[in-house]
Amino acid sequence: MDPSESETPQHEMNEPAETQEAAEEGPTVPPFYKRIIDVFFNPGTLVEALAAKPVYAAALLTGIVLIAVQFALIPVELILEIQREAMLVSGRDAPEMTDLMVTIAKWGTPIGAALSVMVMTFLFTGLYTLVFAFVLGDEGRFRQYLSVTTHAWLIPMFIGLLLTPLRISTGNPQFTLSMGSFLFFLSDGYLLNVFKGMDLTQIWSALVIAQGATAIDRRRSFKSAAVVTIGLILVTALIAARFMP
Repeated sequence: MDPSESETPQHEMNEPAETQEAAEEGPTVPPFYKRIIDVFFNPGTLVEALAAKPVYAAALLTGIVLIAVQFALIPVELILEIQREAMLVSGRDAPEMTDLMVTIAKWGTPIGAALSVMVMTFLFTGLYTLVFAFVLGDEGRFRQYLSVTTHAWLIPMFIGLLLTPLRISTGNPQFTLSMGSFLFFLSDGYLLNVFKGMDLTQIWSALVIAQGATAIDRRRSFKSAAVVTIGLILVTALIAARFMP
């Protein structure tokens, strides 16, 4: 038997035990404040760590708080007036705003927005898991996709908070930076509504999720993953456009 086969390489003998254990365990998950920075400026490294050690609680809670704050900052009278105009356009009678309606909307709107984000997070994570892990045969787990999704969705949540003053000043609480914002030459109609439903910050986050899919399963190319994540946004926009005025 060759003695060299049983000998431990010299560089491994010189390494501390903690260093060898860390190398075996793989990448470590950075603290949450750094994850917020990395999702914007260093998403590739972040999703590598999240794929190896998925965590999601802090990111999910932060996203819920951010969307609730956004809707809490928008004057409730503005939201109710938008709803009232939509009812009149559809030919329905709009009730007069009462103090009770204002109070309910003041508290119900941010709470409803927070709950909807939580539901949509798990729904889209389930769709990613269904498509990648079950349909396409990747090796990812629901927890891994949830970890990547909750962090990627911090992008539209933070940018949405920054856009809140603009939403208030323009009187449009639904204002977003969408593809439709740059297609002003299109006439009103279904096609323009589709592009309005394709938020640029959501597309950005979808590309981060695509990076996460490639980190979860190395066999998955970024291009094929992006087709799936962007495709889900397109399908959602196609459906939502049917209900836009």
